[in-house]
Amino acid sequence: MRTHVVDHPLVSHKLTTLRDAATDSPTFRRLTDELVTLLAYEATRDVRVEPVRVQTPVSPTDGVKLSSPRPLVVPILRAGLGMLDGMMRLLPTAEVGFLGMVRNEETLEASTYAERLPEDLSGRQCYVLDPMLATGGTLAAAVQFLVDRGADHITAITLLAAPEGQAKLERMLEGIGVPVTVVTAAMDERLNEVGYIVPGLGDAGDRLYGLAQ
Repeated sequence: MRTHVVDHPLVSHKLTTLRDAATDSPTFRRLTDELVTLLAYEATRDVRVEPVRVQTPVSPTDGVKLSSPRPLVVPILRAGLGMLDGMMRLLPTAEVGFLGMVRNEETLEASTYAERLPEDLSGRQCYVLDPMLATGGTLAAAVQFLVDRGADHITAITLLAAPEGQAKLERMLEGIGVPVTVVTAAMDERLNEVGYIVPGLGDAGDRLYGLAQ
């Protein structure tokens, strides 16, 4: 597994405003959208392309286009939905699947409660959207779910990550046999006693939508 922390002043600027407890939900949603587009630019460096010949107004030339099958973008419900528009702005021809996962606040283990994905993901590149890599359980379960259906290349995009979550994800995915990359805006200090990232930005779902789970 590879982890890439995006080092860019615009990423840091937008993330700082997201962290601010005074930032309201509309602003939080807009900045999340903008930040995800910046992260997606880095996350799609390995997107698969194939050669194509086109005619410009001046002459023929060689270029590339996205390969088939198209990439699959998978937001993890519910907070991952707040990242979808920013991702699709960069990959408008990608397909979208949905994966509903919930973390038990006592055991911190993740379980699947809903999914809308192709049964066969053979040969598919998947981009998983989840704001937080906190304990690592939810993202590990999502990656395993996609691999079990045949996905052969997975990139996860998160706003924040914690060292404990990164370590657990590496342990749980050891020997999975599929390249997995995590692209994040920051690696924070630690998790607190209830599994929240410190300093973090609070509950991303609540801050996006203003509703308690």
